[in-house]
Amino acid sequence: MARRLVGTLLAAITSLGVATAPAQAAVDFGGAVKLSNCSGSLVRLPSSAPADKALVLTNGHCVELMKPGQVLVDQPSDRTFTLLGGSGSQIATLRSTRLVYATMTGTDAALYRLDQSYRQIQEKHGSRALELSAARPVAKSEIRIVSGYWKKIYSCQVDGFVHQVREASWTWRDSLRYTPSCNTIGGTSGSPIVDDASGKVVGVNNTGNESGGRCTMNNPCEVDAAGGITVRKGVNYGQQTYGFVACFGPGSRLDLALPGCEVAKP
Repeated sequence: MARRLVGTLLAAITSLGVATAPAQAAVDFGGAVKLSNCSGSLVRLPSSAPADKALVLTNGHCVELMKPGQVLVDQPSDRTFTLLGGSGSQIATLRSTRLVYATMTGTDAALYRLDQSYRQIQEKHGSRALELSAARPVAKSEIRIVSGYWKKIYSCQVDGFVHQVREASWTWRDSLRYTPSCNTIGGTSGSPIVDDASGKVVGVNNTGNESGGRCTMNNPCEVDAAGGITVRKGVNYGQQTYGFVACFGPGSRLDLALPGCEVAKP
């Protein structure tokens, strides 16, 4: 009875033109960054505090072409990132102090720590960080891939999940495959994959099969659990990021020994 009464009251409020809750804003360029060679995004953990030094997410291969098994943790880094506003205009230059984590083993991801806090960036430039989702994305959900390098937003769906994506000597596990309209190109590497419904980051864009090659550079293939190989020319892929949430403790500090942290370790 109480539930029915609440529903009746909400219907009445809605009929009066009063919003019952703010709707999720359309995905734009807010929080996207441009690197010298790639795209990226200003990101926060669900537990990040305003005073924590901010993080930037991109691909491991945007740091360097790393060897299989190589993992970089807490390295000095002096790198600049061009921060974009919602319309795609350049609103600030951000600078890193540390490369927090980078690998091309199991996933293709890198996280930099900046010299400013989330609060400082928001107060100076009016830009909020995108939140990393702690939940695994869902097949057929609507996603947006936001390229700071090209200032372009790709719209499509999660087509499915791939046991392994193999490209040259690298192997990435449980990768995201996009539907065809996310026809990402060079320079979109490192772009955040944003869930359209929540506005949260669920992955990082990293590769695509350009010419139909089989498991070669710029021509990744799919490998199923039985070892079978499938080549999908023109199809593009990204790496999930929810697994990183368990790897950060207070202060948005990386701690690879935390329970549930299953990313590659040095």
